[in-house]
Amino acid sequence: MRKIRIGIDVGGTFTDAVAIDNETGEIIAREKLPTTHASGEGVAEGIITVLQNLLNRNRIAPEEVVFIAHGTTQATNALLEGDVAVAGILAMGSGLEAARVKQISNTGPIPLARGKDLKTLHVFVKTADAAAARQEISSAIEKLKEAGAEVIVATEPYSVDDPDNEQFVMELAREKGLYATGGHEVSKLYGLRVRTRTAVINGSLIPKMMETADMTEACVKRSGIPAPLMIMRCDGGVMNVDEVRRRPILTMLSGLAAGVAGVLMYERLSDGIFLESGGTSTDISVVKDGRVMVRYGEVGGHKTYLSSLDVRTLGVAGGSMIRVENGKITDVGPRSAHIAGLPYEVFSGKLERPELKLIAPCAEDDEVYAVAEGADGKRVSLTLAGAANLTGSVPAGDYADGDRESARIAWQALGNAIGCTAEEAAKTAMDLAARKIGKLVSSLIKEYELSPSILCLAGGGGSAGVIVPYLGNSLNLRWKIVKNAPIISTIGVAMAMVREVVERTVVNPTEEDIRSIRHTAMEQVLRAGAREATVEISIEIDKKTSTLRAVAMGATELRKSERIANAPDAEELRSIAARSMELSEESVTGAATAGKWHVFDGPYTEKLFGLFPVQKHKVRVLDRNGIICLRREGLGAVVTSRDNLREDLRLLLEDTTEFGTTGGQLPGLFAYYGEKQLDLSGLASPEQVFAVLEIELADVPDNETIVILAVR
Repeated sequence: MRKIRIGIDVGGTFTDAVAIDNETGEIIAREKLPTTHASGEGVAEGIITVLQNLLNRNRIAPEEVVFIAHGTTQATNALLEGDVAVAGILAMGSGLEAARVKQISNTGPIPLARGKDLKTLHVFVKTADAAAARQEISSAIEKLKEAGAEVIVATEPYSVDDPDNEQFVMELAREKGLYATGGHEVSKLYGLRVRTRTAVINGSLIPKMMETADMTEACVKRSGIPAPLMIMRCDGGVMNVDEVRRRPILTMLSGLAAGVAGVLMYERLSDGIFLESGGTSTDISVVKDGRVMVRYGEVGGHKTYLSSLDVRTLGVAGGSMIRVENGKITDVGPRSAHIAGLPYEVFSGKLERPELKLIAPCAEDDEVYAVAEGADGKRVSLTLAGAANLTGSVPAGDYADGDRESARIAWQALGNAIGCTAEEAAKTAMDLAARKIGKLVSSLIKEYELSPSILCLAGGGGSAGVIVPYLGNSLNLRWKIVKNAPIISTIGVAMAMVREVVERTVVNPTEEDIRSIRHTAMEQVLRAGAREATVEISIEIDKKTSTLRAVAMGATELRKSERIANAPDAEELRSIAARSMELSEESVTGAATAGKWHVFDGPYTEKLFGLFPVQKHKVRVLDRNGIICLRREGLGAVVTSRDNLREDLRLLLEDTTEFGTTGGQLPGLFAYYGEKQLDLSGLASPEQVFAVLEIELADVPDNETIVILAVR
């Protein structure tokens, strides 16, 4: 029997669904329909319909489906539109801290969109024991309910260590028919102000997200699909519906995460910038060492403890309209042809004797957006897609490849008005767009210390061919349009893994701290739907912020090898490593192999102070599919096994630890074995390194090869 993975992506315009063979990664079927924003059941109706179409039209038996997930913009849209519940904050504290807790736990209204706020109410109960203060807390909840609170947010300074008081408040609120959440549910980090704000945003989303989650889960069950419904998270993973009901905030920006998740699963992108372009906007994210970059999200300009992919969005895309002021093209976007309700010039028939008209797409806009009107009164929008086709930068056969002659006729109306040819006007528009996007891309390259000589601009979305080729050529960067670019987000949903992140504030983590956070991460990822045999957990220590972090990832069912078709052989892997190092293939050697990992060493000479030659080493670690997962300057390495690990590692650290006025500074450390890459770089002492390795290698066979790299 086939094993099939289904992904459903709910976008602003369309809801897409795709069925993928679990073993080969081949796309079996795909469906599309308009997103049902106006339906009484909201976007859930579209999800239900597109799933039924996918199964029925493509003869997919429900029992063949081993994974089903959907990504949604609902939480993001709810915040953008102010469609959120009133949150009642019940804060607790005692002793000398009580007055401060009362003050900083009161978030006040949280700005969401222009003229719209997340409304909050606030009460404070002075207590160190919620159960003992049951009557007072019960009265406080009633007070919040009477004032209009739809969800109760329990918050206390040290709930990350002992959540009993917050849990007591949550249970009492639910007994009174209210939704509830607590600060400890959204973050294990200290920082009452930010943790409370994050919990308030989470709580405000619960009622609406519960409704959609209940409807979609019921639909999946009625369809006969045995696999549980999973929902896309903002960090590129998925979680089950129960976790969505508890922490809907994690679905914020999940639509943005889906595209880059698809690229990481489907493409050999090691270091690069991923640009997903639709009709109205382009989402831009960074991939480094085969991993997407993550940061804390912000809402209303305020920091939260929501770890999401670092995705930047610009209002420039294929449907972007052209602004004309004082006889000149002044800008591209942010309004799009979709907003104006007009067809693209490049996908419409040829106009007869068109003239330039300037319109206001929305009531609050100035009349500066260019359209071409034919002799018969038919109007089309001048768009960036038309400009890209006119300049010849859209690849032949691309999704955005349109009728160049129709575009030329429409654009000549603009050219006539401003005194140039259609092609010159189109180039001006493309240059403006490339400068806007290029400025952001260049800042990301600098921020994440990417090497322009080796990175690649990867384009996804229906307008990838409009944006990426012209931008790549303008910036003199390599570029490519990813496979199945228009549905890459839907593929990302279908191929996603269950992911959980646990963070704690710990100044100098002990072995017990590391064991504890690893155990918590395992519990949470299993609760979110992962199969234990597939789970991998990495431990990170951020010394600057005293943050101990555990990242757990696993699949919902046992999947076969991740080896892609046409995986590179040993020589091809060496060639990839050499290009990355910018060295000749002859000078690069395969230093070690462990499991799926291939380590390459590239010695080179650098002159110290411009005078004395010093030999250094570039190191690259590639997985079996040719993805570069580590790019560093090498300091040393050991190839060892569990039996010899402690002694070999001790010698490596003796050779590579730098000593200064503040003591020894460990090098960056990475361990490779089996399918696992273990980042030990944040650890501060050999004892911490040994403790993490002991935990991680507990089930590794004694004779399995382990490679440990020391890097700068």
